[in-house]
Amino acid sequence: MLNLPNFPFLPELTSLRHDLHTHPELAFQETRTAGIIARELASYGLEVHRGLARTGVVGVLRAGKSGRMIGLRADMDALPIEERNKFSHRSACSGYMHACGHDGHVAMLLGAARHLAENPKFDGSVVFIFQPAEESEGGAKEMVDDGLFERFPVESVYGLHNWPDLPLGNMALRPGAIMAGTCRLGIRIRGQGCHAAMPHQGIDPIVAAGQLISLLHTIGSREISPLDSAVLSITQIHAGSTWNVIPDEATLGGTIRSFNTSVQEQIEAAIHRICQGVAGGTGTKIEARMERSYPPTINSQAESDICLAVAKALLGEAHVYHDMPPAMTAEDFSYMLLERPGCYVWLGTGEEGNAPLHNPGYDFNDKAIPIGIAYWASLVQAVLGKNHSSQG
Repeated sequence: MLNLPNFPFLPELTSLRHDLHTHPELAFQETRTAGIIARELASYGLEVHRGLARTGVVGVLRAGKSGRMIGLRADMDALPIEERNKFSHRSACSGYMHACGHDGHVAMLLGAARHLAENPKFDGSVVFIFQPAEESEGGAKEMVDDGLFERFPVESVYGLHNWPDLPLGNMALRPGAIMAGTCRLGIRIRGQGCHAAMPHQGIDPIVAAGQLISLLHTIGSREISPLDSAVLSITQIHAGSTWNVIPDEATLGGTIRSFNTSVQEQIEAAIHRICQGVAGGTGTKIEARMERSYPPTINSQAESDICLAVAKALLGEAHVYHDMPPAMTAEDFSYMLLERPGCYVWLGTGEEGNAPLHNPGYDFNDKAIPIGIAYWASLVQAVLGKNHSSQG
């Protein structure tokens, strides 16, 4: 299908990926995974550094005389999902699995490290960043806070995620926002409990919750410009414990997604205003709390241009999408992009019958491993190629 370099170690690397899939580890618990990564990097001759963000691993490969340095990142953690696959490398850990393909991300970056160590046709240093806790725990931020870029002062940083929605052999990227920022929403509604047959003697928080759910879902369609993108979804409601009692309290939970701070602030102001209005109208007391989590993932223009050229040269122009709409999902690689320019891309892994990300039937498509290795190696050559060593 593609004119890719020959990677003689591909069977060995695929077996390693299957081993990681069989032994998934949750956020900040990736000790076995980190040990395998450190062992592999050392065997390739790289400098190995451990302990950033608790379980993070960094490998450094140097070639030539240039002082230039770039970073390549893969995430390592699994998800708390019970796997339903029946193949031989299914998860051996009840209750969690690699449902997002981070096992494949690790394999591809290890493969790139090995290939580049064996073929060091670049001038500078490549920092291979194996990051823990991408799924909701912000391992990227912890690595940054632990001094990642002080210890390894890269000039730019690059990330990659498999994307089953794209056919195998395709890639997508865009300058600017590619993934949304996220914010957790919690609302507590306090009323006054009473007998359900005598509701006039109490203050019903469930009625207030119903009004809130309806009104909050109008924020995106009626308060945010149609030219901006935003999502507010109520995903939890908890109230009551029996059929004949109006409870004292109800709680709502949900998520907010947007691509810039001003839209986020507009949504937060609207939530507070609506909560105050419903509280006044129902006699309840309502408290809304919002906890901003991952910021939007924003690709820089120059680095996006480099990645686009690399992807087109590797896959062919018809197989590279540079105008894909951004996704409302979030990614903590955004924290690294706040510190350094860089680019995050989607690598197509989709084939007929493949399950989507975060699905109990998902498995990383091993056919994408050589494509990912070739992309990483080509990117290093494009940025640090000896004919570009005077740039900087």
